[in-house]
Amino acid sequence: MIIQSQIEQRIKDKIDVTNMTLENESHMHNVPAGSESHFKLVLTSNDFEGKRLVQRHQLIYAALEDEMTKIHALAMHLYTVDEWAKRNQESPLSPKCLGGE
Repeated sequence: MIIQSQIEQRIKDKIDVTNMTLENESHMHNVPAGSESHFKLVLTSNDFEGKRLVQRHQLIYAALEDEMTKIHALAMHLYTVDEWAKRNQESPLSPKCLGGE
């Protein structure tokens, strides 16, 4: 849970977070038990207002510059407060892992 905590703290330090859920989905992949390699981030922030999806991702990558070298995958679902409300505060489900065997 070390990397997960680092990711959460770094995002809170760099982004105006309204709502955040960070799930360690490593258990869904072919990795050793206890791994911190695959994460799903659902983040709501007014910092995303007026930004295209790629610009939102760039904000996260910039905030997590050091952490991105420690993980394999980060699924990002990034919304403004209004977009999150229109989605009824629901994010997409993660697909099943297709690789690793």
